[in-house]
Amino acid sequence: MLGYIWQYVYTSFLRYWLKWLIRQATGTCELQRICSGYKPGATRTTKAEYSLKSSKNKVLRDALEARKDHLEQCVNQIMKAKNVKPQKSPMFKDSLHICLLQITGYNSLYITVEDLRKEVFSSENQEHEAMLLKLWDLLMPTVKLESRVTKQWGDIGFQGDDPKTDFRGMGLLGLINLVFFSENYTEEARQVLSHANHPKLGYSYAIVGINLTEMAYSLLKSGALKPHFYNTVLGTPELWHFHQLYCYLAYEFDKFWVAEEPESIMEFNKYREKFHNIIKTHLQDPDVSLTLSALSKN
Repeated sequence: MLGYIWQYVYTSFLRYWLKWLIRQATGTCELQRICSGYKPGATRTTKAEYSLKSSKNKVLRDALEARKDHLEQCVNQIMKAKNVKPQKSPMFKDSLHICLLQITGYNSLYITVEDLRKEVFSSENQEHEAMLLKLWDLLMPTVKLESRVTKQWGDIGFQGDDPKTDFRGMGLLGLINLVFFSENYTEEARQVLSHANHPKLGYSYAIVGINLTEMAYSLLKSGALKPHFYNTVLGTPELWHFHQLYCYLAYEFDKFWVAEEPESIMEFNKYREKFHNIIKTHLQDPDVSLTLSALSKN
């Protein structure tokens, strides 16, 4: 309770006067001190985001919601509002612009990912069907599908004869992630599939993959992935970067599962949660970078 009271008092009153005193002493605003005092990455961008969000100045707050093509104008308006002289802070404009690209880009990325999650897989859609068949060809290049609806789908970890029912939770996003991993890291994806088909330590490759899509999506939605993207993307995070994060999760979960040697697939939820906690711990590191070390084809 005392913590909440202190937080309210600090953000509502003390912070403003503390910023004012430091500005009088240094001749620089908080954003200037952040951009000059921290290297590009999560720490700088996170502090800039908090500063903008907490500002009493509407120009600063509105910058967090600006479109990408308006960001340069927003930076100019902020410099005018905070009386920042380019001659005294020559790097400020570019530094703040990059921070805003990362902040607004993260929000836009979530919207894009959410739209794909909401898009229902349809067997009537030729593009959806082509993507599904492509997944099979990438993972099982020497085996021909007997028919579109077949028990063979179980060989790559789907639950039934028709995979479309397995995409209900994550929609088209789940399929796109599976295909992206298989297409860009084909050797690694096939290696993971071979582990998944192990007689003792095996698991349902596709179902677990869709489950990891849900993990990536939830981390994105909660904002937990901000440090990762702020460290690894010096600009606007795009859908490609989200897919790369998924590939990291798919590959690392397989390594984790094999190393843990669960007694059966019935313990999946237990180990899934353990892996989830490991990822969340990594994301507490301000220098975090969840990047797959294998070389992508693209």
